[in-house]
Amino acid sequence: MFRVILIAFALVILIAIGRIAWMIVPASGALTPHEPRLADRCEVLEVAPGTEDVTIHPEAGIAFVSAADRRSENPETGGIWTFDMADPFQTLRYASVDGPEDFQPHGISLWRGEDGRQRLFVINHPLAGGHTVEVFEVDEDWRLFHAETITYPELSSPNDIVAVGPDQFYATNDSRYDSGLMMQLEAYFGLPLASVSYYDGEAGRIAAGGLVYANGINVSADGATLYVSEFLGRSVNVYERNTETGALIHRRSIPVRTGADNIEMDESGHLWIGAHARVFDFLSHSQDETAIAPSHVIRVDPATGQVVTVLYTDGEELSGSSVGAPYGYQFVVGAVFDSEVLICPRG
Repeated sequence: MFRVILIAFALVILIAIGRIAWMIVPASGALTPHEPRLADRCEVLEVAPGTEDVTIHPEAGIAFVSAADRRSENPETGGIWTFDMADPFQTLRYASVDGPEDFQPHGISLWRGEDGRQRLFVINHPLAGGHTVEVFEVDEDWRLFHAETITYPELSSPNDIVAVGPDQFYATNDSRYDSGLMMQLEAYFGLPLASVSYYDGEAGRIAAGGLVYANGINVSADGATLYVSEFLGRSVNVYERNTETGALIHRRSIPVRTGADNIEMDESGHLWIGAHARVFDFLSHSQDETAIAPSHVIRVDPATGQVVTVLYTDGEELSGSSVGAPYGYQFVVGAVFDSEVLICPRG
């Protein structure tokens, strides 16, 4: 009996080691070396610490940058900054003039109505605790005026957001546990415990689960397809979306072989994704600002599954890229901790 128990215990240990190796080796980037691409042709624009998400108005060319200092134990209030892609001086403006006092923005999404109304939805992690979605009305001068604060139990660990109506949105929960042993197990074993929540204008609910660190999220132009990236799962999940009920049906998963972060869309429906090619370099960078981590931006064709690297740098110009937002012949790259964005030509 003791021998059977010993064998069973050994098998469990081997399975655990195998699972960890299966997650860690690809995440290290050792299996997918990259050559530098395009970084020497990018311009650097200083914004504010933690330019984590960027989205660009597709007609006006106004870039919205979400910034919050994620390294500081007592950070100052974060905010949303804007600049005009056509402005040769790249003049920055502080847009969240009417933001909440306890404002630490994360993922953002710009909703545009057929009547011209515009709202910016922002994930917020208040220093006082908890998580909220802050909704802003966008005026004709691209200033943001706070409209409402939304929170619900299923908004448990929000990372990114996509608005699908004036009061409706999806948000990724990147993890289920935020501390303790279970947090470590979820991360190192790559447990599929992350999820996507949906807010229908009145209440929230979980719309999809079984994800390995859900991160970026976006929706097709017709609203019928939802895309969700998995940072540790190194893939993009494609969901069929019921535009009436908000229900999701998982259709397929596209492997991208990098730690996928925020998702933006171009005029052709391609996904532009900021990514972390070497996760452990990124973790070191998160703890030490002198440690650099690669910046990686990919373009994914959801119809064919083709993945193309459009930017790769070892991190000297910008470390830990989290978004690559396209506009015309350019794209803007933000980062989780750095205070700059890169403005790059499409190669």
